[in-house]
Amino acid sequence: MTAVEHDADVIVVGAGPGGSATAYHLAQHGVRVLLLEKTEFPREKVCGDGLTPRAVRQLIRMGVDTSPEAGWLHNRGLRVIGGGVRLELDWPDLASFPNYGLVRTRLDFDDLLARRAVEAGADLRTGVNVIGPVLGPDGRVTGVEAEVGPGKEPATFHAPLVVAADGVSGRFPLALGLAKREDRPIGVAVRRYYRSPAKHDDNYLESWLELRSKDSGDNLLPGYGWIFGLGDGRVNVGLGVLNSSSAFGKTNYRRLLTDWLANTPADWGMTDEANAEGPILGAALPMGFNRVPHYTRGVMLVGDSGGMVNPFNGEGIAYAMESGELAAEVAVQALARPAGADRERALAAYSTELKARFGGYYRLGGIFVKLIGRPEIMRMATKHGMPHPMLMRFVLKLLANLTDPRDGDAMDRVINAMTRAAPAV
Repeated sequence: MTAVEHDADVIVVGAGPGGSATAYHLAQHGVRVLLLEKTEFPREKVCGDGLTPRAVRQLIRMGVDTSPEAGWLHNRGLRVIGGGVRLELDWPDLASFPNYGLVRTRLDFDDLLARRAVEAGADLRTGVNVIGPVLGPDGRVTGVEAEVGPGKEPATFHAPLVVAADGVSGRFPLALGLAKREDRPIGVAVRRYYRSPAKHDDNYLESWLELRSKDSGDNLLPGYGWIFGLGDGRVNVGLGVLNSSSAFGKTNYRRLLTDWLANTPADWGMTDEANAEGPILGAALPMGFNRVPHYTRGVMLVGDSGGMVNPFNGEGIAYAMESGELAAEVAVQALARPAGADRERALAAYSTELKARFGGYYRLGGIFVKLIGRPEIMRMATKHGMPHPMLMRFVLKLLANLTDPRDGDAMDRVINAMTRAAPAV
């Protein structure tokens, strides 16, 4: 499988959740993996820090200890606030997924996953900033060009296959001419940490479907909000705005966050700037496969690099890790074949399987984004939907993509049928 001139069988660019999951699963199969990360661990990332059971499943598949003793805060489900209703929805009890979610800061989380990849046998090199691909005479990628260390020493690494897991910036696929698709949904999220003894150990993730400031009266602020307890005296508080909203790109999102928090109870600690830890940070949420193809010319796209954030709920970590595992499975089979048409046929299965797994669901998510971008529809949905717990349990399963594919209940069968019927994006 390995030629002597290659530094690895696979180079993975980026050691976020998607890249580390890819490297872990490749290494588990005995593949020589070079995992390149431009920063040093531990390092900060903008995120809500909340993990649904879909992400928990991927952690378990990586052999991660998710017990409270290992530093994880468990949650039972989602608390939804909107339409004058406060509803607590437990995660569904399914055969395919665990029945709990988790919270952990990305400072700890990404470091932990990268270490799991190293323990499995991956070669992690930090301080390596990949700046572009190395192209063979046929235009196929045969490695990466990089700058190493604080002195930015030039370096070249070679491998027969490269996985781009370099996040929302997608610098590596951009260098190959793979630009974002403007017809797919995208969001912007901002978040901040606050000290909050009253909310820090909440056993539900909290989602606000309606945001109001003190002086907004009956007028809603754009976007949706969250408050996730971290279990260490702090909460992660943030909000997101989708590009289907008229406020997208025209709003001071940091001001929007503080306006909303000024209307929360004083004992939560979020109205007092003295309780804030760190600045308000923001990031884009690339949704619904907004960069394709996911395999081309020796490069596989994983996670945010391939626009895999769930349009329904803004969740990205689960899909980054899941696509990483799938990329590893496909790569192992492909590298067992001789270079050429036979190997390319195997690698093409990655895009095909991603589309089969998520394409119809993401199509429905795109429709959902367009609908909730209209305030009158969002107001009607919260007013008439929130008072009905059975309907909201269905909505939770749909938004979190949590169903049993076989032998599920009636809700599972309806959701699975909807996603199969929707044309894949």
